[in-house]
Amino acid sequence: MGANTPEAAMALYGEHINAHRFELVSPLIAEDAVFWFGDGSHVGLEAIGRAFEATWQALADETYWLEDLHWIARGDLAAACVYRFCWTATVGGAPARGSGRGTSVLGRGPQGWQIVHEHLSPSPA
Repeated sequence: MGANTPEAAMALYGEHINAHRFELVSPLIAEDAVFWFGDGSHVGLEAIGRAFEATWQALADETYWLEDLHWIARGDLAAACVYRFCWTATVGGAPARGSGRGTSVLGRGPQGWQIVHEHLSPSPA
């Protein structure tokens, strides 16, 4: 089940993603969503789940969060926001951290508000 507002959906997404359990995140993502990550495009909930699982396996202790969330569009059936995403983890036994830019588009359907598209990219140099 999705959330009651797009803001609630993004807040839950940011909270649930750190449990590293896709079954907690998946209700916030539309079945036919399209996610664009640095490693490629992932279409549909199953492919998106595989991408999340691969990230969590590579960065087992990752902590992920969103900053500077700005709503650029908000309507009764669709909303879009941009933000800065940040993460910390251990990579190859050493502490690592990173950040980039994100865009999420949400739609409201029978399941509530869900992410229908996410695009994450590196911050500009």
